[in-house]
Amino acid sequence: MSEDVFKNRIELNPKVMFGKPVIKGTRIPVDLVLEKLAFGSNMDEVIIAYPKISKEDIYACLHYASLQIRNENIYPLAS
Repeated sequence: MSEDVFKNRIELNPKVMFGKPVIKGTRIPVDLVLEKLAFGSNMDEVIIAYPKISKEDIYACLHYASLQIRNENIYPLAS
């Protein structure tokens, strides 16, 4: 997925869900989609539960999450 597609599908707007990343044009937060997948829902089940989103939106959520983790600072704990 190109970064342009990701940017067209995920938005951060302080007026929508307090600025949490959401699927563009919805109030469905990225973290909700990720949580559903993490607890065993498949893409089709997520789309049935939230019919305003598509598989491409779910892929964009996954891509967004991977970029957030990639840029995370890691600090070793003292032993």
